[in-house]
Amino acid sequence: MTRTAADLLPPDPPLGTALGVVAGSGRPGPSRIVAPAGTAYIDVGTLAAAQDGPHPALLAEPTLDGLLAAGRPVWREVREWLASWLTDPERLAPYALPHTGVVPVLPFTVADYVDFFACEQHAANAAAIAKPGATVPPNWKHLPVGYHGRAGTVYVSGSPVVRPAGQRGPGDLGPTRALDFEAELGFVLGGTSSGPVPLEDALDHVFGVVLLNDWSARDLQSWESRPLGPLLGKSFATSVSAWITPLDELAGAWTDPPLRDPQPLSYLLGKADRGLDVTLEVRLNGERISTPPAGDLYWTPAQLVTHLTTNGAPIRPGDLLGSGTVSGARRDQRGCLLELTWGGRDEFALSDGTTRHYLHDGDEVSIVASAPRPDGGRFSLGEVRGTVLPAD
Repeated sequence: MTRTAADLLPPDPPLGTALGVVAGSGRPGPSRIVAPAGTAYIDVGTLAAAQDGPHPALLAEPTLDGLLAAGRPVWREVREWLASWLTDPERLAPYALPHTGVVPVLPFTVADYVDFFACEQHAANAAAIAKPGATVPPNWKHLPVGYHGRAGTVYVSGSPVVRPAGQRGPGDLGPTRALDFEAELGFVLGGTSSGPVPLEDALDHVFGVVLLNDWSARDLQSWESRPLGPLLGKSFATSVSAWITPLDELAGAWTDPPLRDPQPLSYLLGKADRGLDVTLEVRLNGERISTPPAGDLYWTPAQLVTHLTTNGAPIRPGDLLGSGTVSGARRDQRGCLLELTWGGRDEFALSDGTTRHYLHDGDEVSIVASAPRPDGGRFSLGEVRGTVLPAD
């Protein structure tokens, strides 16, 4: 029996050595760095201080900012130490925080946010929707296309999303009628650079991976993106998962990139040019509607980092890169309603009998994902979730 992408998603997998930050809910106290473990969060800073762990001062900070700045040797040391502790739940009991009483918060300060357009299937579909018969733009296969987003509206999973307003066309101002989600991978960067980062060094700047939903107001976006990129259609909200999966945790997920024609320029080629075999799952009001395959992305994480810095733009700890919408070749692998409804032309039916062209007020979108382990098992990359609230 052939297994589909959806079959690969385990029902309740572990989160590996993911890291996040929680804050007190209704009680005083600083936020703290934690690792999710079953029905509890492990207080990583307290554990490191009590058990002679590595870099206890960094792990006792209220965010991951200091750890992101420390660089890959420190990241690897912390992950290996934490992994050794997570194998023995009984030893962790004194450092466990129950889920009740604390809430996950945005675990790092977003320095800059860049959203790329790395999926060929999505690029081709978007072009054909905008103009029947069109295909990807002529520059698309030569470089990773992206735009500079807004760091100040990146929110942690669970934060509500208020329907945005803006110009929908000539003389037409009001709330968007075409609110959409975008299922993406996000790459959290760390360390610093003062010039172009060569491909062989690019992954040294990737601390880990988050799930990302770059919410889109398609009518606002279409009207304002002539000829420049989107502004109000994208800048109102970007949601990320509360947990960052360290890149080293994904050692079993590396995969060869797709064949490329034409071949990219030499600065975008090398051994680090590899993709991540991550399967996403999009749920609308609890119903699975799509399983986008991130392993098919045309442009890989190392290429995104290297291209971003080619003009000398520096990397700062907390930079966030989005892959852009992940979509597969099948209809049930499309990563946004723009594609699932073909630009709003077709109704998308849910099992409860309702239909959608775009999102309704009250709709909840959640994205989960899993990746393979070196031992053949799979583990979760957490969840990014948001509920649409009516326009103010």
